Amino acid sequence: MRHWPSSLRALRHRNFRLYFIGHAISTLGTWIQQVALSWLIYRLTDSVALLGLTTFAALIPQLLVGPFAGAWIDRHDKRRLLIMVEAALALQALILAGLTASELIGPGLIVAMAALLGVLNAVDTPLRQSLLSQFVDDRQDLPNALALNALLFTLSRFIGPPLAGLLLAVVSEAVCFSLNAASYLALVIGLACVRQLPSQRASGSFRNVFREGMRYALDNTQVKQLMLSVMVINLTASSYVVLLPVFARDIFAGDARTLGWLWGAAGLGSLIASVVLAGNRNTAPLGRFILASAAGSALAMLVFAASTQLWLSLLAMAVLGFAITLCNVGTNILLQSEAPEALRGRVVALYTSTRFGFDAIGGLLAGLLAAHLGAPAVLLGAGALLLVYCSWAARRSRVKHG
Repeated sequence: MRHWPSSLRALRHRNFRLYFIGHAISTLGTWIQQVALSWLIYRLTDSVALLGLTTFAALIPQLLVGPFAGAWIDRHDKRRLLIMVEAALALQALILAGLTASELIGPGLIVAMAALLGVLNAVDTPLRQSLLSQFVDDRQDLPNALALNALLFTLSRFIGPPLAGLLLAVVSEAVCFSLNAASYLALVIGLACVRQLPSQRASGSFRNVFREGMRYALDNTQVKQLMLSVMVINLTASSYVVLLPVFARDIFAGDARTLGWLWGAAGLGSLIASVVLAGNRNTAPLGRFILASAAGSALAMLVFAASTQLWLSLLAMAVLGFAITLCNVGTNILLQSEAPEALRGRVVALYTSTRFGFDAIGGLLAGLLAAHLGAPAVLLGAGALLLVYCSWAARRSRVKHG
């Protein structure tokens, strides 16, 4: 087997390489669509509240559907199921492109299409995550596979938003949506070429399978603490995504390219965090790093909210992207490293539903509050709230360990 550097060791597995290439192209298209949709909403409506509502509609299905999706995933052939979901995602992007090109798109349809995307992602995200263990033959390479999977997301986040900004300067939002639809074909082709490995499926009724996953999470102290941290971090820190178009246009007097650079700065920080995690072989210190990164997220939010200098805001975005990624991806690595194979889909689904569900709630609250209080004030409040949680969690950890 070909030798790979330690930080890329999961790529020595053929199945993971096929997935990695296809997912890289697909994720780039996803980020292009996300930026284009955000700009379309603000261009058509000038409504920060609608930005929050659309983000909420796209993410809340993760919280409502995600835990049930995990039980369903563990009872089926995951590879075939993922191919079907990717095809449905491509169709959603094509419909969105058609509605936009024909100028039929409006606030109601935007929210409806975002909700459809959210339902599909509520199945797609835990399904892809739980499949990674089948793409690597050596379980010791699973943490690296998870980190590289996150690296793809963050690299696309670094490249995709600035690219979307450049595209939006010369083509319409509909073209960006069409490019995203085409990008899903790469992952479908990669999955079709994967050599299927035997997998362990959950047996029993859907209700019993679901209850088994919930019991595992509720009876495990570490899982409960990790889920609480994910909940608070994404409720507060991740709300910046909804507010970025407001800062780009109203605070920095910019356009879609300014929005792309702000998003790209956060993507650069996420990329660095993913590289750090990919090179890490020891998962033991991750718990401490997660709490420290949560505090770093809070401080970065406070700096960004108070800044009127673009260079300082870009730096704060990079720190925020780094810290949020280390929190979320580090938690995912810890959870999947400990989860039994038969429970993997349900554990991942609980994690993704918590992460993206509270991201949705935070985004909705941020958008609604910003319409009355202003985006800087909302971000300041969210950062202060996260600092309070970090202080409480640190004291609780010191009491627990001595």
